[in-house]
Amino acid sequence: MPPSGSILDTLRPDQPLSNLISGEWVPSKATESMPVTNPATGELIATVPLSTPAETDAAIAAAHHSFLEWRKVPAVNRARHLFRLHRLIEENFEELSRICTIENGKTLAESRGEVIRTLENVEVAAGIPSLQMGDFSADIAAGFDETMSREPLGVFAQIAPFNFPSMVPWWFAPYAIATGNTYIIKPSPQTPLSQMELARLALEAGLPPGVLTILHGAGDVGEALGQHPDVQGISFVGSTPVARRVYETATAAGKRAQCQGGAKNFLVVLPDAVMDAAVSNMTGSIFGCAGERCLAGSNIIAVGDAYDDLKNRLVATTQAINLGNGLEPDTGMGPVISKAAKERIVTHVDDAIAAGATAIVDGRGATAEGHPNGYWVGPTLLEDVTMDMKIAREEVFGPAVSLIRMGTLDDAIAAIDASEFGNAASIYTSHGGAAREFAQRINIGNVGINVGVAAPMAFFPFSGRKNSFFGNLHGQAGDAVQFFTDPKVVVTRWPERTDGREPWD
Repeated sequence: MPPSGSILDTLRPDQPLSNLISGEWVPSKATESMPVTNPATGELIATVPLSTPAETDAAIAAAHHSFLEWRKVPAVNRARHLFRLHRLIEENFEELSRICTIENGKTLAESRGEVIRTLENVEVAAGIPSLQMGDFSADIAAGFDETMSREPLGVFAQIAPFNFPSMVPWWFAPYAIATGNTYIIKPSPQTPLSQMELARLALEAGLPPGVLTILHGAGDVGEALGQHPDVQGISFVGSTPVARRVYETATAAGKRAQCQGGAKNFLVVLPDAVMDAAVSNMTGSIFGCAGERCLAGSNIIAVGDAYDDLKNRLVATTQAINLGNGLEPDTGMGPVISKAAKERIVTHVDDAIAAGATAIVDGRGATAEGHPNGYWVGPTLLEDVTMDMKIAREEVFGPAVSLIRMGTLDDAIAAIDASEFGNAASIYTSHGGAAREFAQRINIGNVGINVGVAAPMAFFPFSGRKNSFFGNLHGQAGDAVQFFTDPKVVVTRWPERTDGREPWD
């Protein structure tokens, strides 16, 4: 890959992508690879090499070598690299959004929103001169002062998901780099191009060689990163079983780990909700990005008399969503990521119907005009769902939502707290007391009030609880700064002279 020009302009789909090691794009010597397809068309757009153990070791060694110099760079100078990168992301905003849509399938509007979130994390991390400041206390005892500084630790790594190929790695990367560490990103082999384009821009911004590494591969590369003695910590976003395994592997090897797992998010609608606004808002939550996101609403609980009105509005809104290629301006929802994902989602719906649910809007068998080879699942709305059904308990990660009747807000809160997941939940109501009670009582990391996607801004941590998160420091903001640094305390004693001479004598 050349040093300039969009990744899409220089891509040869049949030629494996290169790794970025020590500031150079290095062709992999791997003998195995994986295809990357455009989910809307099914066409091959790239080939991902499954990097060898020797290449993984070389990438880590290069990142460790670069750390020894990068950690000495003053924080204000590290921040200036991020300011330059921020400018380049803005200048290449539309191309980054287009790449995201082509490799992931989401609409161009959704990709633009994702790239904005990437920018916001770069903005916050650029404040590292103040974010990384330590503490000082004079005269903790007679003649004693004490300071605490936050120091970088070395090489950190990210195992990235497919669903937000631009944004999610940058919940972590800018903070790791800004604090003086070096960072390895293993992009999802399904969506590697966004990170390659961002890495190209980082090099153009003057980021020194080896500070940012792109290492392609599958699960074995992630396992190697989590076990290597020169890797200090791992950030992961993906399914709960894999998040738990990555966390256990990394912590057993004495490493830091922050692992975001799966979700089953609830949207609770009370009878006093402003229904027009609520339905419009929750439609984006449940079908945005084809439901392939960890903040997607997937269980809608209609409390009391809210059910019939809510159901009728949801049916009309769901049926009006236009399925198509995300690059086309009239598309309301794009494809799912792969044929395997399509089959898995359809199986979830089949099983729910067999268990007694009713598909009042059925997206199975949906197609998009002009794109017969895309991975299409239409927006799907199920009713007659009960909380003992798999569809209500397990993560679907697709455009299928369950409409569930409950009698009271207490019933809804009990159902949410009984879930093994704790990523997000929202309530729609005009009653401040009900909203306050909901927010205080539920054991959930991200809470929305009349907001379906409770996505924290970059200056707040991206929370999660129960089986949705493993670790104690989350991505973004102050949590990320703490994760990528360790406090060093220095106690200083300056005894007074007792011989009557001046100190400078």
